[in-house]
Amino acid sequence: MDALDPIESVNTFIGTKDEGNTFPGASMPFGKAHSSPIGSHYAGYRYDDQQIRGFGHFFLSGAGCWEQGGLVPILPVTQLPTSFDHRRYATGYSHDGEIGKPGYYKVKLDRDITVECTATTRSGVERYTWGQNVQGTLLVNVGQANDKEPVSASSIKVVDDRTITGTVETQAFCGGRPYLTHFTTRFDRPFQAFGTWTPAGPKPGQRESAGGAGLRGAWVTFTPGPVTACTALSQVDEQGAANNLAAETTGKSFDDIRNEAQDAWRRELCCIEIETDDWDERAVFYTALYHVLLQPLTGSDADGRYRGFDNQVHQADGWTYYEYYSLWDTYRAHNQLLALIRTQRSKDIARSVLAIHEQGGWLPRWAYANQETNCMTGDPVTPFLVDLWRFGHLKGFEEQAYRALLQNVDGIPPESSRFQGRSGNPNYLKNGFVQYDKRFPKKGQDTDPHHGASATLEYALADATLAIMAEALGHKEDAERLRKRGLNHRNLWDHSVTDRGFTGFPRPKLGNGAWLNPFTPQGPEGFHEGTAWQYQWLAQHDVPGLITALGGKAAAEARLDDFFAYADLLQDPARTVREKWVVGPYDYYNQFRYNPNNEPDLHAPWMYALIGKPEKTSVVVRAAQTLFVNGPAGVTGNDDLGTMSAWYVFSALGMYPAVPGTGEFVSHAPRYTKAVVHLENGKDIVIKAEAADTTKTQVVERIRSGWRNKVKDRIELAQLQSGTTLEVDLHTVSN
Repeated sequence: MDALDPIESVNTFIGTKDEGNTFPGASMPFGKAHSSPIGSHYAGYRYDDQQIRGFGHFFLSGAGCWEQGGLVPILPVTQLPTSFDHRRYATGYSHDGEIGKPGYYKVKLDRDITVECTATTRSGVERYTWGQNVQGTLLVNVGQANDKEPVSASSIKVVDDRTITGTVETQAFCGGRPYLTHFTTRFDRPFQAFGTWTPAGPKPGQRESAGGAGLRGAWVTFTPGPVTACTALSQVDEQGAANNLAAETTGKSFDDIRNEAQDAWRRELCCIEIETDDWDERAVFYTALYHVLLQPLTGSDADGRYRGFDNQVHQADGWTYYEYYSLWDTYRAHNQLLALIRTQRSKDIARSVLAIHEQGGWLPRWAYANQETNCMTGDPVTPFLVDLWRFGHLKGFEEQAYRALLQNVDGIPPESSRFQGRSGNPNYLKNGFVQYDKRFPKKGQDTDPHHGASATLEYALADATLAIMAEALGHKEDAERLRKRGLNHRNLWDHSVTDRGFTGFPRPKLGNGAWLNPFTPQGPEGFHEGTAWQYQWLAQHDVPGLITALGGKAAAEARLDDFFAYADLLQDPARTVREKWVVGPYDYYNQFRYNPNNEPDLHAPWMYALIGKPEKTSVVVRAAQTLFVNGPAGVTGNDDLGTMSAWYVFSALGMYPAVPGTGEFVSHAPRYTKAVVHLENGKDIVIKAEAADTTKTQVVERIRSGWRNKVKDRIELAQLQSGTTLEVDLHTVSN
């Protein structure tokens, strides 16, 4: 084993406990299909599960809502079960010998059955091995998926002695609408017997089963020996699934596909090299990078067809359509990391989001397959696309993107549209804030007035970000009014509110302009998945205004010190973050500290640097990094489609994109003596910190490079993209 092989450095079990919601099975980078075990958890597999229900073929990595796939689970057995409910026929397994690496998963089930998993971009692949002289049977379940993933209709057909096809209609994420997936499964050996089941029970020799919700599937039985099954997915049609299978698996053995998958991952993961002798350090870093590179998912079939947001089939010629966008999460770090290290994919991602606008009429917020779920609040698509423009990934589409963004920030989708957009815009544009109104009608899980205060702050950040793009494109009048709207967060600052000895907090306003009363900055009212304590820092685009509101730089520093329990961090960082910061992954309220489990305050450690105290940023970031460990509980909170992992990668490298749209990275102490980021343009970013020692609390003393920064604690995107060497001198803080 090569200790420096990034494949061997990844531990796909990281995040499979404590609601990290990652999956340990096999995938290709940005793959459409997967192969991974399903247990009793809604995200698929939880490390503590005692049984495996099957090996499913579609998952989301780190998402927080219930409906997360697990489609077409297959389970190997030695005889037909008495019940075709996978909760009843699930089998025990052992962690002994279990392997989770990029592109490969292996586990030993009860009754001496071994399962190995790999994947192509659009197919999940398993090799099933039973004991010697055992006639093996595979249960192909289309009526069930992950726990809490309802299947509203399904069909399955035994086509010939090697092929099964079918459809699964499942509920989209976070209360979205049902959507249809086609699949084709092909085995490398002919089966000797088969049958299907319905809610009424098994029917040996019958080739088809179709209908609404309920137990449904097929079984196939083989003569003794291993069997490889390849399952391809398509949201387009049956032919799409068949084409995907043929294009990616024809003539290839399981080992061929596994080697191709692992080679693909090796190429992806080699884009960043780190120097460390600590095996756990390598595992945490490269697993985070692996989680970043899982999504968004490839949406177009092998022939370029994809199902758009108008429910019509479209063609992506010469580019790849990507889908599944958790924008409220990913605009904060994941998007910028991909934009830096995966430029061609980021260009296609930008084009895909514009295609959603072309076909659906509006820009998305949480886009699942070919529908908008209206999950979460604010306006994340604006900083998301503006950053892609800033990184140079919208060339040729700048004005198209700008017009779509302007429609979004200035308007509201009509009632007939399934998009909700900035539903708080009428009051925001008229009065400068989104009203807090829990009765406001919604089209999906969330709507902005239900969280009016945080929505106001998100809108203001988005407006200020778009103002940067407007100015650069020559839209001067737009830029000026958007800059002014970027200051709307000030409209919610109530200087009369006091908490923990600090005065002044953002406070929700009602539709008539009155303050919400009663109100506490630690409470849930008006803020989405956070409190006024966490959201007060969501004004990084207006640091002067925030400092003024807080009472000056000294007062701002004192409030940050309290927010992070800074004095305690200096004494015992690892203990402090776990005892004073971390709460349950879904406990967002009744707190006044930094919440490293969730997105609203992910940038807050860099607020120290933005107010002129960069050394404290390094202290806080080093402390937060202790939450990421080499074990199943090694991700803090939901990984949210790679967002938390992207946060870790940036934090470990010593730079973070704290202010969207600026192309600036705020520096802090890196973790490694040397790291090299290989860009797709052939340039390298080299980060050297010879004194780096993660056992100590360290801050940046000086950064040397050949680049003249406008501000010494900022690293500019142009510098990174042109290739640079940053020599970072570190100073150890005495506790």
